[in-house]
Amino acid sequence: MDFSESYRCSLLPAYSPDGRFIAAAVEYRLVVREVESLKVVQIYSCLDKIHRIEWSANGKYVLCGLYSRGIVQVWSVEDPEWACKIDEGPAGIKHCRWSPDGLSVVLVADFCVRMTIWSLVDRKCTYLPGPKHASKGIAFSPRADQLAVLERKDCKDWLALYSTSSGWELQARLQLPTLDAADLSWSPDSSKLAVWDSALTYAVHVLGADGEALGSYSAYGDGLGVRSVGWSPGGDLLAVGSYDQVVRVLNGVTWQPLLECHHGSPVDEPAQVAVYQEVEEPRGVLAPLQLQQQQSPAAKRDTRARYLVCPLPVEVTNITPPTNKPNPKLGVGSIAWSPNSSLLATVNANMPHAVWIWDVLSASLAAVLVHIGSVRSMAWSPAGDYLAVGTGNCRVYVWTAEGASIVHIPLAGFSASQLAWAPDGSSFALMDQEAFCCAYVTS
Repeated sequence: MDFSESYRCSLLPAYSPDGRFIAAAVEYRLVVREVESLKVVQIYSCLDKIHRIEWSANGKYVLCGLYSRGIVQVWSVEDPEWACKIDEGPAGIKHCRWSPDGLSVVLVADFCVRMTIWSLVDRKCTYLPGPKHASKGIAFSPRADQLAVLERKDCKDWLALYSTSSGWELQARLQLPTLDAADLSWSPDSSKLAVWDSALTYAVHVLGADGEALGSYSAYGDGLGVRSVGWSPGGDLLAVGSYDQVVRVLNGVTWQPLLECHHGSPVDEPAQVAVYQEVEEPRGVLAPLQLQQQQSPAAKRDTRARYLVCPLPVEVTNITPPTNKPNPKLGVGSIAWSPNSSLLATVNANMPHAVWIWDVLSASLAAVLVHIGSVRSMAWSPAGDYLAVGTGNCRVYVWTAEGASIVHIPLAGFSASQLAWAPDGSSFALMDQEAFCCAYVTS
């Protein structure tokens, strides 16, 4: 794996859809670079600090959300003389995004009082009723022909479906059986829509593209409910992570569990599971596992690390969150499917140092990666079963079916906490607090 130099940024950089360019926000400036050489292609100056960047689907434009000013600026990569500014005035902007065709910008006003769709073609705007959430609960279908929006009216949840091809015409508005809908997600084939309740109720409801109820699932009635949901790339499975530290993989026909992934300690089954434990080697000498917890941060700066394959059973540290603080870190909050739907990677907040990798085809645990630091981010390569993990230090953790490895980032003071893959899987961007670099995957 090869690494680039580091460059300043204030947000996680975004790859263009074709993978040719990467855009990074540096306070009020937008810098677009070529991915292969990281040569600067364009630099744009915005009116204020950039809070969000997003590429259009055609890769021709970059959207910059300046939330503190209630402004969105759009820049053209092909024509540096072309620019667009959308000012929402007193309404403000809470969130912004592109429409699927890359020709319209969707804005949610402060306090979710309204949703506005601005056309870059004819400069017209369309006003829609205010959504329930600013960033969650709003999703375009992968087929790009529908927009689904969660709404709240008269203390009840509603789902609004709009047509993107007929002037944002309302196709249906139906009441949901949820008590407090948290979010929604389209299936990859655009035929189904999953809606789930807030943490107070375990309930997942599946609807058709026309709003018809297809099924519901609830694992239990008491206790905190759903925390994360993810469709498999094939669209025939739905993974539901919950606060009871279990991921349930639902059948796409019966909406009942095919597989239950329990995050328990010690890890002692199945017999073929590989547990990789990160250990550090100070001054070239491998330190015993018991010594890792006794070393000060200063003593660890010049250390290197590697994975040890541990014999079963293996204890995974389970952290009990404080009961006197709100929003406790509990349950499975991160779910990531491999591109071919055969593997599922999860992170349980009760065991924040571990990444669990499940073989869905054999309905068993395939591997566990146990780290010294807490997992900050993980993502599968779009090109195959290649998982990258970041824990906020100077290393990148990589897992494939052949094994796991630790790659040291050769940049002084760089701590990788966030990562994002290029669309072709040839590289991924790593970000620490004020800079980013690119890691290039070599065969």
